[in-house]
Amino acid sequence: MSESGAGGAPTRILDLSIEGMTCASCAGRVERKLNRIAGAEASVNLATERARVSLPIDADDSVALDAVSAAGYTARVAEDRHTPKPQDPAHRPALPTPAGATADAPADHPDHDHGSADSLRQRLLVSAVLAVPVLVLSMVPVLQFTNWQWLVFALASPVAVWGAWPFHTTAFRQARHGGVGMDTLISLGVIASYAWSVYALFFGDAGLPGMRMTLQLVGRADGASSDTYLEVASTVTVFLLAGRYFEARARTSSGRALHALLSLEPLEARRLVDGIETRVAVAELAAGDVFVVRPGERIAADGVVTRGASAIDASMLTGESVPIEVGVGDTVAGGTLNEGGHLTVRATRVGADTQLAHIARLVEDAQTGKARVQRLADRVSAIFVPVVIGLALATLIGWLATGHPPIEAFAAAVATVIIACPCALGLATPTALLVGTGIGASRGIVIRGPQVIERAGAVDTVVFDKTGTLTTGSMALIEVVATTGETRAHVLRMAAAVEALSEHPVGRAIVAGAVAEGQSDGIARADDFEASGGSGVRALVDGHVVFVGRREWVASEWAVDTASVSAAVEVSEASGRTAVVVAWDGRARGVVSVADTVRPTSAAALARLRERGLEPMMVTGDNAGAAAAVASDLGIERVISGVLPGGKLDVIRALQAEGRVVAMVGDGVNDSAALAGADVGIALAGGSDAALEAGDITVLRDDLRLVPDALDLSRHTLRTIKVNLFWAFAYNVAALPIAMLGLLNPVVAGLAMALSSLIVMGNSLLLRRTALPK
Repeated sequence: MSESGAGGAPTRILDLSIEGMTCASCAGRVERKLNRIAGAEASVNLATERARVSLPIDADDSVALDAVSAAGYTARVAEDRHTPKPQDPAHRPALPTPAGATADAPADHPDHDHGSADSLRQRLLVSAVLAVPVLVLSMVPVLQFTNWQWLVFALASPVAVWGAWPFHTTAFRQARHGGVGMDTLISLGVIASYAWSVYALFFGDAGLPGMRMTLQLVGRADGASSDTYLEVASTVTVFLLAGRYFEARARTSSGRALHALLSLEPLEARRLVDGIETRVAVAELAAGDVFVVRPGERIAADGVVTRGASAIDASMLTGESVPIEVGVGDTVAGGTLNEGGHLTVRATRVGADTQLAHIARLVEDAQTGKARVQRLADRVSAIFVPVVIGLALATLIGWLATGHPPIEAFAAAVATVIIACPCALGLATPTALLVGTGIGASRGIVIRGPQVIERAGAVDTVVFDKTGTLTTGSMALIEVVATTGETRAHVLRMAAAVEALSEHPVGRAIVAGAVAEGQSDGIARADDFEASGGSGVRALVDGHVVFVGRREWVASEWAVDTASVSAAVEVSEASGRTAVVVAWDGRARGVVSVADTVRPTSAAALARLRERGLEPMMVTGDNAGAAAAVASDLGIERVISGVLPGGKLDVIRALQAEGRVVAMVGDGVNDSAALAGADVGIALAGGSDAALEAGDITVLRDDLRLVPDALDLSRHTLRTIKVNLFWAFAYNVAALPIAMLGLLNPVVAGLAMALSSLIVMGNSLLLRRTALPK
């Protein structure tokens, strides 16, 4: 892809898949390296493990790959996700395999993220089982039997080495490339406490039979070699592995949204050549090919109908709940569902050019373009980590320079590293997140991670889709108008008798309405049923040929006088309803109107948002009449109708350009790009898989009041995270000088570190008092 750079020079876009990033500082390091390339502009997305780089048109890909390698990570050029390749029709196309991933579990694929989380889970569980007895034996003197320390050493060694291995390897890679991060401090704390324990066991007095752990606030030269800090190495590892595991789960593959979209593409097409149908892979279709679509099949590519008529479910693109009637000359979109007749279609756009692929690109672009989220702890790690390392070295050198014994100097330095080991810092976000998301899950709200909570807490505008979100998304009987001489019940009975033989959503709504009104026993039997290209249906009922359909069809095809119902039809359609005329014996007898209905909880949800000072809006692909009717019922003042999927994303971006923090609430595939592009995407669980995967928050129950509840819960959780971080940092700032002055034994430093973690966890548990409306 070619475009102009900021300086007017031609550039091209290069997408990279990056492996090895574990935190926001990693993404920042990669981004800085890429931006140092002459004429380049890069954006790195930690969640998707991808980088989008704008390079000079004549620059080689290897320049970007080498820059990532120089930062300490591996990368490969990401293939176009939206261009189908020839394949075995029995298999879904796989996404490209980045460096370091296998073909069975590519890094861009959701399974890769699950594999990473599963690996951390296994490491966490094994480490926790081993660390619990280490902590208990080290902290409860009455349990310390003869030579207990060697059992503790045997249990703690796998935790400090194998359990903490991810931290050690990341710290080593960062150091090799001249960088530091939170993993550096974690690794140093674990290594320092473990190495000193090994020294004390093998070369000091800690390995002697009868050794007991004694906790003293002030370090002492004669006692340092008899203390072990294996419980520190173990608990730090377990706590931080827990945080890393839950973070990995929280940000599992935003690429799922793309997979959900691409899964709508059919695997095969029935290509028609010289009147002969041949089953071929969709990837083999070319523009100009003619293919056949049978009832119940998805359309293989964008095209024009050359033969047949049918009802097409295009809700994935338009959000419209009513299927679109198509015939010869009408355009159809790939991935939409043929609900009725037999169609012959000439392909106009295939592969990466289809509307479905375009929406997939919108989702990917919106995700890549989101603000780069850094956890609150990581934002200061670039300063905090080097400072702590410097202070520990300064402590060691200072004590040695003032004539203190090496053992005292090393004990003070170890205490400095241990007291600063960011266990509480690492737990501040995940523990609050776990409690907050647990509360949400019990109420039917799924929040995907700390970055979502951070953004949700600042939302000031909530944009709603209409169909399937504010409304139920299904047609229902709204009104029956009878002409002079007819009764409402009789008109509905005759219409229901004919529509009982139809599978059209309008017909089903009429029949359901009749049944709900108690006519289940009174619906007459219809014979000689015939449907006419989506325009209407007719059948013989009680000796009368009854027509139910569009006013134009009834009037032109069957010479029925519809003047008596014209006003009723116009009023109904102006309100956004679908109106059908019921006629028999050459005269219109009434009008039956159906429409999508407003959810019972929509009004209450909007009222709660307004109470919180949030502005609700509606953006829909529906026509102005239907949108205005729903907006009027719900009191929504700002409405934008007739919007295509790309237009919804444009609306979101325009609001963000005004300085608003926007939440988007939707349920359809057509909403997925806007859900991904919004500051917070809230998806309804009854909607499409693509919408659910693109959303940051998922509402699992059919209750729109959970939307304001989710935003409230996010605010409470964010406040708790900030309080946790304050106390974690306050603890470090207060304790570091004490440790550096030798006034803190390393064992006590480890205990203080553990207590700071318990304080953070206790504060997080207070979230359970959060009062959400019952």
